[in-house]
Amino acid sequence: MVQQLEETKEYLQQRGFDKPEIGIVLGTGLGQLVDLIEDPIVAHYNHIPHFPISTVEFHKGKLIYGNLFGKKAVVMQGRFHYYEGYNLYEITYGIRAMHALGIKNLFVSNAAGALNSDYSKGEIMLLDDHINLQGGSPLAFKEVSAFGERFVDMYQPYDPKLNGLAEAIGKEEGLKLRKGVYAAVMGPQLETRAEYRYLRIIGADAVGMSTVPEVIVANQLKVPVMAISVLTDECDPDNLQPVSVDEMIGIAERTEPQMITLFKKLIERI
Repeated sequence: MVQQLEETKEYLQQRGFDKPEIGIVLGTGLGQLVDLIEDPIVAHYNHIPHFPISTVEFHKGKLIYGNLFGKKAVVMQGRFHYYEGYNLYEITYGIRAMHALGIKNLFVSNAAGALNSDYSKGEIMLLDDHINLQGGSPLAFKEVSAFGERFVDMYQPYDPKLNGLAEAIGKEEGLKLRKGVYAAVMGPQLETRAEYRYLRIIGADAVGMSTVPEVIVANQLKVPVMAISVLTDECDPDNLQPVSVDEMIGIAERTEPQMITLFKKLIERI
């Protein structure tokens, strides 16, 4: 695995991926940010040695490098999910690759369902903590110690400094920035009414099918991470309504400018 990452890094460096400071993972319906990258260099996942290939039709599958708001950045446009049949090492391979290239901070975004009855679709939520319900860990493999500590302390999975700065920017920009706990489930099916009740009982404010594996790996690699959920539907078990993936993607796209504003100000200040 160490050799595979070295080959991935060498390929990307030869293409011009030169010491990025910021790594970004874009979630479902959240792709507009890449249009703001200056002098972009694009590497398609299927051309990058050892890189997985996204099988979700609305995930692009590109690694893009360039200048973003005054910093060198590398952006994953399209991520990998447990429900696609990948193992958790493969799902988080992009994080390890970006770390090998030299990123100093990681920003992660996702589309999620709002569990907290005070939260509404079309809002954004800053992740303060998470609950891993995916049934595994991206650190559970034999060679894990070659990449860092095996028993990673997750007492503060989301960097307090980045989160504090995000909250300050949210107030300055007039953004309705929620804060809460994200529950990661396997998917791809959405949850039942009983499952939504359970998730509320155990303290989750939002639910999705990604992000937590990437955050665990970032913590092992000691890369400060901040994550944002764009809330695309309301998961009220007592008033549950049918929801379509197309509708959720549409809400994510309409809400994304708020996330871009937050990312822009953060990148400019760190």
